[in-house]
Parts: sequence; structure tokens; C-alpha cells
Amino acid sequence: MKRTLKYLAGAAVTAAVAGMATMSYAAPHDTAGRATHSATVTAAAPAAAPAAAKKHAPTPRIVEPGERVTGAPGFELWLTPEGKHWTTPDMPEGQFRSVVDGNIDLGTPGVSVQSEGTPERVYLSGLYYGGKGTASVVELETQAGPLRGELLELPGRPGWGVWYAVADPVANDGSWNFVSEVTVRTTKGKVYASLSLR
Repeated sequence: MKRTLKYLAGAAVTAAVAGMATMSYAAPHDTAGRATHSATVTAAAPAAAPAAAKKHAPTPRIVEPGERVTGAPGFELWLTPEGKHWTTPDMPEGQFRSVVDGNIDLGTPGVSVQSEGTPERVYLSGLYYGGKGTASVVELETQAGPLRGELLELPGRPGWGVWYAVADPVANDGSWNFVSEVTVRTTKGKVYASLSLR
């Protein structure tokens, strides 16, 4: 009888442990200690999610020079030490924005915007650079409404990165700028760099 009770107690403990929701967060880091884009979440208890979000603010996806990232079909971006490269469905041969030609000051916070579109989508991207802290998110005000984009950086804290987003087109209201404001925020929620086109 003692042996049966012992097995039943062990089975109950095992079932209780197995029934608990768990969260596994595996994020490799680059040489500067920043998390790369890889993250694996198995199952998270709903109550734990807000606390985890505060502890682990997103950081830019770390990409190798020349590594292509697809933002949408035909919209690809890649970074080299010289700057940002991208393609759109209308410009598949690629475009380039330099960070070394002297046109931007990497020591002063700034954001640039490139906006291109087709009848199906608006492709938005730009550089961000010179801010204090670790960039975390990019927030955009557009004719289609508020939008969040993604961030990319090369390894080793180069002092600049690339943001991108894709939006649905809207009827042209006669204005030249689809984007009216871009704000890159840090992992602490502070402004890393911003641009207003109002």
C-alpha cells in the first residue's frame, strides 16, 4: 500500500509540473551583447506576458552584411558597411542610400524616409542613426493611419540601422508625403531619433 501511495503522489507531482505553462526564450547575441532576431516561445501564461514584455523590449534584428530580408514580395532590404540597399517591385535592380558619403552625421540623431508604392502596397524604409541607447521600435504616422515597422542593424553597434514597413495604399489626398512622422524609440521608451514631415 505504501508503494502504491508513493507512485500516486509521484504521478500527481509529475502531472502538476507537466500541466504548467512554460515560456522558453532563446535569443543568441551578437558580439556587442544585443539579442539577434531569433526567439522561440513555446507556451506562455497570459499573466506572465506583460512582465516579460517589459523585461525584454525588442531590439533590432542583427543581420550579416549582404543578408537579404524580405519585407513583402519584391521588397527586399540588405545592409553593407556602406549603407542601405533595397529593391521594390518597380525597381528590382536595387537602390542604395549611403551612410559614408558625408550626407548624414552619424553623431547627431536622425531618421530618413524613402516611400515608394504600387497599387497593392506602399513600401516604406529609411535610415536611423546617432541616437542614445538601443533602438527598439519604429512608429509611423501615415495617411493610412499609425503603423509600426521593423529595425535592422549590422553586428557590432555601427551607430546606424535601417527601418522598414509596408502599408496599404489610400486614395491620394493631394499631399506629397504618405508618411508624416517617424519616431524610433529605445528599449526604455525614449526617443532615439524622430522626423516630422508635417
